[in-house]
Amino acid sequence: MRSTTASFDDTIGVNATEYYDGYYFDYHEGDYEICQYEHHRAAFLPVLYAVFFLLGLMGNSLVIWVITRGVQIRSMTDVCLLNLAAADLLLVCTLPFLAHQAWDEWLFGDAMCKVVLGIYHIVFYCGIFFVSLMSIDRYLAIVHAVYAMRARTRSFGAIAAAVTWVAGFLASFPDLIFIKQQPGANTSQFCLPVYPDVHLNDTASANAHFWRIFSIFKMNILGLFVPVLIMGFCYSQIVWRLLYSQSSKRQAVRLVVIVVGVFFCCWVPYNVASFFKALELLHIYTACESSKAIRLALQVTEAVAYSHSCLNPILYVFVGQKFRRHLLRLIDRAPCRL
Repeated sequence: MRSTTASFDDTIGVNATEYYDGYYFDYHEGDYEICQYEHHRAAFLPVLYAVFFLLGLMGNSLVIWVITRGVQIRSMTDVCLLNLAAADLLLVCTLPFLAHQAWDEWLFGDAMCKVVLGIYHIVFYCGIFFVSLMSIDRYLAIVHAVYAMRARTRSFGAIAAAVTWVAGFLASFPDLIFIKQQPGANTSQFCLPVYPDVHLNDTASANAHFWRIFSIFKMNILGLFVPVLIMGFCYSQIVWRLLYSQSSKRQAVRLVVIVVGVFFCCWVPYNVASFFKALELLHIYTACESSKAIRLALQVTEAVAYSHSCLNPILYVFVGQKFRRHLLRLIDRAPCRL
């Protein structure tokens, strides 16, 4: 029987990982080994989250302000940009709570735990899904410009956005129902999904981690593989069309490459680290040193993934001439303009 002082396992998608000093591994032989972790998260995560919160708050709020006040929402592109900024804004608003938890503990109660981490899980997927939806919108606008005129209206954009929000909500299950405040060491409190153990038979020791492993593979598929397939198809067709068009489109092609490159740099490391965590839960990796490396990699790569919410306004909006024109017009109309 596992000791009652064992820690919670790493939870994917939430910055709440192993809050006790000792972590027990269940080897295939039935032995247990205590692995002492160093608390690196308190040293760098609060600072990074504070920076991401400020940048994401300013950038996404500015996007929402310009779209709602300076742009008449007419097309599917405008609807996608507005909803992407809203999802990223909600995501960065959860970072102050997670920063405090990374630095000390959770002090906001069980109700706020469910609200904050519930929002996090939903917009975590919604942000990625809206990036994929914008790839489809760009594909229709450039590759099928004439035939897609009727499909890229504000009404179709609103329907697509509503479907995307519903898809993000459904993708957040079952993690959403397992979120709760849990006691840690020394009467401290932490907020994280607490997955129930599932024992399908007596021989499969990894069944105790069934929901954790399911959550990781779900994130790998819905958060990386499906968006990469969509973006790969859409942007490859866009580049092919632009390269063989008569007008010079070097800037547009460069933007496509940057968008895809930034998405890969932000999300691939986190998904790879999460995949290795799943292998650890499957008892493929059982050494203490490998577990420490996986735990540190999860913390670092998850912070890198958060930065995508700060970069989206720059990639999808600020580089556009239309948005800059409306932004300058709003600034010119402001009573306190320079």
